[in-house]
Amino acid sequence: MAGPADQSEERSMRAFEGQHSDNVAIKRSREQKERQLRELKDQFAALKSHAAPTLRTTMAKRIADLEAELKAPPAPPAGKPRRRG
Repeated sequence: MAGPADQSEERSMRAFEGQHSDNVAIKRSREQKERQLRELKDQFAALKSHAAPTLRTTMAKRIADLEAELKAPPAPPAGKPRRRG
């Protein structure tokens, strides 16, 4: 039977304390997003008719999300604040 210390070790599977989780969004450049969008569209078009409907909806949502991100104006570079004169 496991004691209280054993249970806390089972819950924490991190290599070290404060490690980032895998649930953090990956930051991609605009070029990488454009390439990913092209690849997803090609893969979506190549899906067989018997592909799972959930796969189709997931891919369609990701394509729509990427298109929306690429339509938005790029964020200003972080660093120096703009001066109003």
